[in-house]
Order: sequence, then structure tokens, then C-alpha cells
Amino acid sequence: MFAEEFVVVDATSPLWNAMRPFLDIALRIEQQDDSYSWHGWNKASINAFLQKLPSHCSLMLGVWQVDAAQEQETLWLGCICEVLNGAICSVRTFAALEDPALPALVELEPGFSHAQDLIRVTKGQVAPVAWALFTDKATWDEWLLTVNADEQPIDKGELLAALARQGRCVLLGSQVSHHPHHHH
Repeated sequence: MFAEEFVVVDATSPLWNAMRPFLDIALRIEQQDDSYSWHGWNKASINAFLQKLPSHCSLMLGVWQVDAAQEQETLWLGCICEVLNGAICSVRTFAALEDPALPALVELEPGFSHAQDLIRVTKGQVAPVAWALFTDKATWDEWLLTVNADEQPIDKGELLAALARQGRCVLLGSQVSHHPHHHH
């Protein structure tokens, strides 16, 4: 899952506070044997996903905390995992991206235009984006933590696709299959 030379690029970024627990979980999954499962996630399914990716690419995740009272969305988690030959070789937050065209972190919104900007800058500074997931904290928690009744690993990809079909998250990137709508 992780490359031997694994680098955390910007550990001082404020966005790391949200990211650190997930990194700890991922390292724990990697250190256990294949029978270990954390909320339906296991090493075999994660490795299978990583192996199918292009040899050098990146995975992008943006999660927004929605404050309904103030009618605003704040970036809670923004990270980019660089994948080389099926192993994660670096992790950085959106704060590590340097480009004058990018809005400030506090101004980033989960809309299409900011997503396209992030993908473009990441392609130039890290690697082409295979998958980019933009969602809200409630949907992220649901996807991350959902298990089936018997605690067996579940198809997190299928669950994510279902959430995307419900309009609860946006999936972009070079690996996302696009099904054109047929007009009669």
C-alpha cells in the first residue's frame, strides 16, 4: 500500500489535523494481515484498487464541512496521494499546491471550477489525477464507516458510485468512466 520511500510533504499544514487519523488507520491496515478489516476496508481491496491505477498518478480528496446556519462550506480535509507503481509514495495537503490561479484554502469551494483548478495544478506539480473525490463531511463519514451486517469487507467503490449517483459527491479524473446520456 505504501512505498518504502514514503514522504509527507507538508506536515505543518493546518489541513493535517484532519488527515493524520486517516494516515494512522491506513498504516494500521497495512501492518495487519489480509484478514484485518476496518469499517469494511481491508488491505487486499485497497491494494487491488491501487494496482489498477496508472503507473504514476495522484488521488485527490476534498471534504467540506457544511455550516447550514451560516450557509457556508469550509474545506475540512484536502489531500493528494501520489501513487507510483501501485504504492502510495507521497501525501500532501492542498496547502502544498502553489499556483497564483488557485484560490486561498478558505475560499475553496466544492464546485466544478475549483475542482478543475486543483486537478490542473496537481497534474503539473505532482502527477495526473486518476480520481478526485469532492464531498461533504456527512457523506464522507458515511462512505468511510459503512459496513454490512456481518462486518465483511464491502465494495467501497460501488458504494461511492451510488453516492455519486445520488448527487452527494463529485467524482472527477482520468480514471472516472463517463457514461454519455443518450438523447432521443
